[in-house]
Amino acid sequence: MRTAALIKRIMLEMLRDKRTLALLFLAPLLILTLMYFFFNGSSTSPKLGISHVDASLVKVLDKTDMKIKHYETVKDPKQTVLDGNLDGLLVKKGGAYVLTLQNNDPSTAKSLQMKVKQAIAAESGQQLAKQIEAQAKTLQGVQKIIALQNEAQHILMKQVPAQSPAFGKVQQLEEQAEKTKQQLQAPVKVAFSKPDVSAKYVYGSSHTVFFDVLSPILVGFFVFFFVFLISGIGLLKERTSGTLDRLMATPVKRGEIVAAYLAGFGIFAVIQTVIVVFYAVNVLDMVLAGSLWNVLLVNLMLALVALSLGILLSSFAASEFQMVQFIPLVVVPQIFFSGIIPLKGMAVWLQALAKVMPIYYGADALKRIMYEGMGLGDVWKDLTALVVFAVIFILLNIVALRRYRAL
Repeated sequence: MRTAALIKRIMLEMLRDKRTLALLFLAPLLILTLMYFFFNGSSTSPKLGISHVDASLVKVLDKTDMKIKHYETVKDPKQTVLDGNLDGLLVKKGGAYVLTLQNNDPSTAKSLQMKVKQAIAAESGQQLAKQIEAQAKTLQGVQKIIALQNEAQHILMKQVPAQSPAFGKVQQLEEQAEKTKQQLQAPVKVAFSKPDVSAKYVYGSSHTVFFDVLSPILVGFFVFFFVFLISGIGLLKERTSGTLDRLMATPVKRGEIVAAYLAGFGIFAVIQTVIVVFYAVNVLDMVLAGSLWNVLLVNLMLALVALSLGILLSSFAASEFQMVQFIPLVVVPQIFFSGIIPLKGMAVWLQALAKVMPIYYGADALKRIMYEGMGLGDVWKDLTALVVFAVIFILLNIVALRRYRAL
């Protein structure tokens, strides 16, 4: 009976907590739906630029699933790849092929490199087949000459008089042999060499793996996630303990309260961000092609957004458990839009939805700095978006405090 009473009490508490019930039944459906659309997106064909490539190879490349773009002249292959947003650029120089890969996605770069090599090998195979066919025709002509000459010698061995009709036959055979010689092509040498394809990279190298692209995104995500969680639970504790209510009873303005909490929690967010960044770069030896200070600045901006968002959402939670409930609704979807899963080939509405996720801009800026070696001038749009998010969340925090006090 006592066990039944406890079960009844737990069930009644769950039924009274509508938010928990909604999270229990609807959150898994939301996550599964996002995963369904992400992993069922259409694959995109790689874009390959070509210049001074043999016409026979162009025909082979046109039959593949690649999008081919022709260039008359290429002065700077790497810049051409960036300007045309190409996955690769194939140029023939001195009988050898040079493939310049953007390599912003190592798996795509390796796949493109393999397809190009297969196309060149197929084209070389076709050339070899033509050489063999020409050689076969030559051999057939030689055999015909030998047969005619043998027949003529056979007649002459019978010592036929010159005035005999058979002598005319010998002359006819010699004329046919001479005519066959004239029709023959020059001797054909069958030669096959392994296609020489050298690869150059705009970003990274041949040793680049997918984790090198993924690591900047992970650094930004973990900074965002833990700052969001700690700041939200920290302010919630202030509310549940009555500290916030006592502060609201003083003449302190709402803006000052929000600024104080942002600064207080922000100090620890800065320390955490510095530790994560330096540990990732110096201890784990994650790829860093740009400036460490730029990486630190972007992560601090991302931490500010997470801090203001965590404090905002804590205003709508009555307990730590309810604060944790925001994770699958707010944080988990951002994992999918951070760039861990490429957005290329996804539905248009999914790509548009990514633009309202703060982590999308933070992860993009970190990837450009850490992996591609860009500077702050190249990621100013991402930084501006993070500033806008932070300002919006801070203003919403001030508005949310109206439930405690009007001014």
